[in-house]
Amino acid sequence: MSYANPPRKIALVGIGKIARDQHVPALQASSEWELAATVSRSGSVEGVEAHDDFDAFLAARPDIDVISLCLPPQPRFDYARKALMARRHVMLEKPPGQTLAEVHALQRLAATQGVTLFASWHSRMAAGVAAAKSRLVERVVRGARITWKEDVRKWHPGQDWVFEPGGMGVMDPGINALSILTEILPEPVHLVAAELEFPENRHTPIAARLDFTGNVRAVFDWRQEGPQTWDIEIETSKGSLALRDGGARLEVDGVAEDLADHPGEYPSLYARMADLVARGQSDVDLAPMIHVADAMTLGRRVTTAPFEFDKEKT
Repeated sequence: MSYANPPRKIALVGIGKIARDQHVPALQASSEWELAATVSRSGSVEGVEAHDDFDAFLAARPDIDVISLCLPPQPRFDYARKALMARRHVMLEKPPGQTLAEVHALQRLAATQGVTLFASWHSRMAAGVAAAKSRLVERVVRGARITWKEDVRKWHPGQDWVFEPGGMGVMDPGINALSILTEILPEPVHLVAAELEFPENRHTPIAARLDFTGNVRAVFDWRQEGPQTWDIEIETSKGSLALRDGGARLEVDGVAEDLADHPGEYPSLYARMADLVARGQSDVDLAPMIHVADAMTLGRRVTTAPFEFDKEKT
């Protein structure tokens, strides 16, 4: 007689909007995971053991050997380092850190400690991405246009950290597009020019225009009201291909593809994490973040109107 393995205990650190909207539902629906604890200064999940001090949690619950960090990128390195030093497997929300050097340090530490480190890119798990990648294998890419425009007030309401150093500004959603681009293109591209719009009262950009080799261009904007736009349109030697709604829909020559049932981006991420832990492997692909870092060094700065989350202050 065979028995299914019991769910593996996991702790969720940082109970904010993304944790409530995506991580908690994915974990609660999974047969592979048991959300055994949360760590947050102010948030909690009903029915789940709650902690407000990470060091105390690590000492109190050595039986929870997997930790998912949903904190903003600024404090994430210190939490990840403590978790890895305690020999816990760690999953990082995107972007995986404030800087490339931070994540490289975590990668080395995870290898030394013999634990898994997963730098997750949720948009790569969108329903149409794998199919688009498969289609492009047999085509020559002539060029691509990325349009990623959304409303920061809707997706990051009152979250000033996105405009602080390390918060990346509009690159926070833009990196989702770059994670798809770096996943599906048969040949890599690199940035050659950029223009970044900084509100005069903020430290990170609210809009960006990026030019890459291979005739690839991207426009990111955090000021879009009404319908939101997350499109990647690609011209190839055999016609056109487009990923829309952040990769949820695939069109080939203007015709929507019939995609198989998809479990969702975050359930797919946690399935990937379970597999990595079981295999004793790590997955730390920094290609999307390299493009962001390049934009910050190559980008021409343009100052634009001040931004406030409260429209009445603008």
